Formats: sequence, structure tokens, C-alpha cells
Amino acid sequence: MSHDELALMIPIVAVGGAFLVAIVGIVASATSKTMQTKAREESRREIAAYVAEGTISPDEATRLLNAGTRAGQVKQKMNA
Repeated sequence: MSHDELALMIPIVAVGGAFLVAIVGIVASATSKTMQTKAREESRREIAAYVAEGTISPDEATRLLNAGTRAGQVKQKMNA
């Protein structure tokens, strides 16, 4: 390879690398959000099962489901 060809390859490799990093970041973010959603839904199903078997009351289940959410924090402040 000549010096001119090498000089043309550097920007191409740099741009390609930047796109690769961006794509990996997007895929990692989507995977993380999917896992969070799956865990949240699994928790909701477990809480519903506890209510169905009578282990916890529906009011306790509501508090558990709202814990950590913005809506739950607002409700706690209003009730305090």
C-alpha cells in the first residue's frame, strides 16, 4: 500500500469504528431495557399470585406495585 492509500484508509476506519461503537451501545441499551421490563412484569405476576392465594392484601400489593415509581412517590407524599 502506498502512503496515499493509507491516508485514505484512516478516516474510513475511524468512521466505521465510530458507527460500530454506536451500534453496540444501541443494542446494549435495548437489551438492558428489555431485561428490566421482563423483571418488572415477572414481579407483577408474583404479586398477583400472592394476592390470589391470600398471602397479602390488595392494598399491600398496590403499595408494592407503586413503590419506586413516580406515581407511587406522589401518592405517598399526598397521604403523608
